[in-house]
Amino acid sequence: MSFVAPLLAWFDDHGRHDLPWHQPRTAYHVWVSEIMLQQTQVQTVIPYYQRFMQRFPDVASLAAASQDEVLAHWSGLGYYARGRNLHQAAQQIINQHDGKFPQDFAAILALPGVGRSTAGAILAQAFNQPYAILDGNVKRVLARYFAIAGWPGTTGVQQQLWQQAEQLLSEVPTHRLADYTQAQMDLGATLCTRSKPRCQQCPVQATCQAWQTVQVASLPSTKPKKTRPTKQTCCWLLRNKQGQLWLQPRPGQGIWGGLYSLPETPLADPEELNLAMFESAVESLVEWPSLKHSFSHYHLMMYPVEVMLDVTLGDSIAIQKDQVCEGVPNYAAALDATGSWFNLPDALELGLPAPIRQLIEQLQAREA
Repeated sequence: MSFVAPLLAWFDDHGRHDLPWHQPRTAYHVWVSEIMLQQTQVQTVIPYYQRFMQRFPDVASLAAASQDEVLAHWSGLGYYARGRNLHQAAQQIINQHDGKFPQDFAAILALPGVGRSTAGAILAQAFNQPYAILDGNVKRVLARYFAIAGWPGTTGVQQQLWQQAEQLLSEVPTHRLADYTQAQMDLGATLCTRSKPRCQQCPVQATCQAWQTVQVASLPSTKPKKTRPTKQTCCWLLRNKQGQLWLQPRPGQGIWGGLYSLPETPLADPEELNLAMFESAVESLVEWPSLKHSFSHYHLMMYPVEVMLDVTLGDSIAIQKDQVCEGVPNYAAALDATGSWFNLPDALELGLPAPIRQLIEQLQAREA
């Protein structure tokens, strides 16, 4: 019994046929969904994808939008480099491919944010071309089916998995390449899961080498654990007399790149937070409870401080750095002159990191 035939038969009866990016299954829809699905579960992605498509129904509308607007629609989905890359890739498609999504593997791979597996998924699902994929679900399925030991993140294990994935393509009927690609992902997402796999319902159980050798629970090997360091920062919730909040764009690269955020002051120790450094420019200071946010490589402990400033700007949202920083020299380094004052409802329309959005929502709820 082969791998492909029983998998396709199972997919016909039990696969996910109602995913929004399959209706219709165009290159643009598949591409956006594949980028969103990197590091993110399907059920989390679906509402973001639907809102994204309402605003950016095609590559031209995405390319024409500002990065700020794209990131605002990405806000909360995390891994924001994906949103920046998606926007840049759309502009590249417009400028280099006359607005038509390329059908060549090398051209797709050259788009920002697109790797080998994503390029293969686009070609297989949108253009029915024979390309393998190797996302997280498929790595797990193939590692178990072929009993490939080791962590799939290592070069050697990945090479073995790619070799097996490409060899299996020879068994796939030409007209079913799109279905086969989706079937592999569905099997990993619904039956061949990381914990508590439902092997008794698996269509390829009979030929699965991990099942035959009682290794399902141990394959694939888990990533070696590293202790994540903790960084600490003070986040300044600056308010003016109109109740507006100061927000500033972060640098284009790095954590939360391109999103709007609060000014920050790094702290080696929260006891270093010396609120006495504020003088005449400040009417009141309130320390908020600390907030923890975890990234893949470190934990971030955030210490929010709400600062009511003696600043009145009427209808203007512009502010000069020296207007805020007079009397608060230790704070000056945290301010970015490109920032602006925002009413709270307007602030929540921006592209914001999840913990910053949480803080602003708390402010808004308090004042409702």
